[in-house]
Amino acid sequence: MKITTMLRHTVLAMALTAAGPVLAKTTLQISLQLPITHHLGQNLEDFKQEVEAQSDGDIEVRIFPSAQLFKDSEVHQAVTSGAVNMGVLNLTQLAGTIPAVDVFYVPFMFPTPEKVAAATSPDSPVRELLDAEILKTGARPLWWQAYGGVALLSKEIPIKRPEDMAGMKVRVFGKTLGEFVRAVGGAPVSIPGSEQFLAYQRGVVDAGMTGVSAVGPRKLYQVMNNLTVTNHADIEFMTIINEQFWQSLPDEHKAIITAAARKVEKQLREKMQGLEQQAIVDASEKMNVIHLDDDDVTAWREATQPVLQKFLENSGELGQKVVDAAQSL
Repeated sequence: MKITTMLRHTVLAMALTAAGPVLAKTTLQISLQLPITHHLGQNLEDFKQEVEAQSDGDIEVRIFPSAQLFKDSEVHQAVTSGAVNMGVLNLTQLAGTIPAVDVFYVPFMFPTPEKVAAATSPDSPVRELLDAEILKTGARPLWWQAYGGVALLSKEIPIKRPEDMAGMKVRVFGKTLGEFVRAVGGAPVSIPGSEQFLAYQRGVVDAGMTGVSAVGPRKLYQVMNNLTVTNHADIEFMTIINEQFWQSLPDEHKAIITAAARKVEKQLREKMQGLEQQAIVDASEKMNVIHLDDDDVTAWREATQPVLQKFLENSGELGQKVVDAAQSL
């Protein structure tokens, strides 16, 4: 009697099991809303290469860029539900559940690259407080990904002083950034990163906030004329993994994934400042790039002071702990 292909596979599997334990192959599927050419996409490629090399192919990493699977606003739910086992998301997407994550969008809380690096270090009290809360949602932060400072985009009117934004509809990607816009007389409009190009192109908003590093890969220079380098807030992304899936992994695979995550996190953080500087140079070839002087920064700081109090009211005890930790750095 001829044995079918399926039966042969079953017999082979039983034989291998009887012969001894076999480490099952692990497949990591990562949802990314940015293009693979963006530095976050390249960071994932580095992770993929490291993991697959160190595991001798026992772990396979599949990256799905440009929001092929999920938009930024959908990633957390997709990961915690098991629709995908890993995903990259903007930290502020968790603000509805954990308002304290928006501390990075409190104006000028982290005004220098050095302070950003201190706050986002794996052993930072800021990071430890937030990572612990995120884990409670069913998603484990594997590593944080530097994205750079927030900049302003505008089409018609260059923005240099707070009063320039008065009356404008402004694309934002978080509640605290919305409070920033309201503080200077603008109207915030929440729009996912993957949809901002069309919003600018169609005139849905007059201005927007984005990371400097996104201007090139997202081709925002095609639809906006002015870029104002304010660095009033810091954008952080992170790669998360479903906690139940994580706990199901063999210890050997956990160790490889953790080591790779720490390695690529450090690599990206160290080169972020150079990436931003190059992005500004590239943008200046296609746009009017505006830099602020000390008087301009002082004006923005004064105009947006109420945002901190709004943040503390919204984020409660954890928000106060995170601000205290940030201010102690």
